[in-house]
Amino acid sequence: MTEPLENPVDQSARVVVIGAGQAGLSVGYHLRRLGLVPGTDLVLLDRAPSTGGAWQFRWEALRLGAAHRVHDLPGMRAMGLQFDDADRSRPARDVVGEYYRRFEQHHDLRVRRPVSVPSVSRTEDGRLCVTTRSADGTETRIRADVVVNASGTWGTPFVPWYPGRGAFRGRQLDTTEYRSAAEFARQDVVVVGGGTSAIGFLLELDGVARSTHWFTRRPMVWADSSSLDLESAVAAVDEQDRAARAGEVLPSIVSGTGVPVSRRIRAGIDRGVLRDQPMFTRMDETGVVTADGTHVHADAVLWATGFRADLRHLAPLHLRTAAGGVVVADGRSVDEPRLFLAGYGPQASTIGANRAGRLIARQVMDVLAAA
Repeated sequence: MTEPLENPVDQSARVVVIGAGQAGLSVGYHLRRLGLVPGTDLVLLDRAPSTGGAWQFRWEALRLGAAHRVHDLPGMRAMGLQFDDADRSRPARDVVGEYYRRFEQHHDLRVRRPVSVPSVSRTEDGRLCVTTRSADGTETRIRADVVVNASGTWGTPFVPWYPGRGAFRGRQLDTTEYRSAAEFARQDVVVVGGGTSAIGFLLELDGVARSTHWFTRRPMVWADSSSLDLESAVAAVDEQDRAARAGEVLPSIVSGTGVPVSRRIRAGIDRGVLRDQPMFTRMDETGVVTADGTHVHADAVLWATGFRADLRHLAPLHLRTAAGGVVVADGRSVDEPRLFLAGYGPQASTIGANRAGRLIARQVMDVLAAA
């Protein structure tokens, strides 16, 4: 459906990339190498205040190597940078932010920030219109031949509903709101979720909180090795790809791979800190109640229950299916061929956004050549 523009377009670009995390920067790098000029032909937008993608918002105690590996951006090693050699004594958010800043400057990508994107719509001539909003509230409309969405997931944490959740009088927060274990000193904390963030929170809270209880929707699966094996990674990518092509909500990566057991995690398991329990059935004013009726007191409930792809700004394109997702094949929207989704599905940043950057960039250039 084409929706007429209420206001005139302020700018035009051949390609607009929404998001300057790992996926967006990877696509931008390859498009620049293929001849697009950043700032004119190619416009990169980022709603975050600084470089580093979602990493800039991570909690201070998180270090590189404590979660999923951060892959080098394409061309980064030629600059003398690689995350394998990065300082692991510094906060991961600072290291990633610094490396991404140097990458953007080196390749002159001219990322505009902080700029949010309230909507992407169609123009009367069949192109796409990206509406942007700057920090002072000024809106600008950019008409583009192609849009690459690389908005990630950090802006849309998923918190499931459970009976009694609204009655709980303690503190509830999701992964994006966690700052430091010190906030929970001498408190009883319930942690919900089966991913690496939940595990990291439990390890940090150990010895700080009065108690921790860990609840997961399905029993934890611990991988035999300290790193993700190739077979599990391939299986996870295949399942993400299947869901994306079917227009389904994307499954959790961890649910398809298990969690590798590092020495730190092994120590946590041995100490009894990482001992998951079946999901509680309800909440009340002072805690949670398990299936057998046991009441677990909680001062705080930390929902480390994952994220959903942040696609709200694409709503005017009417791409969401009855199954809750968007139909995407090889990084391209099936229902809107001028739209690409980088870092989505099998291209999720932890398992392949960099490799997908080149593929999407080549497809984008094919669309531009045919226009």
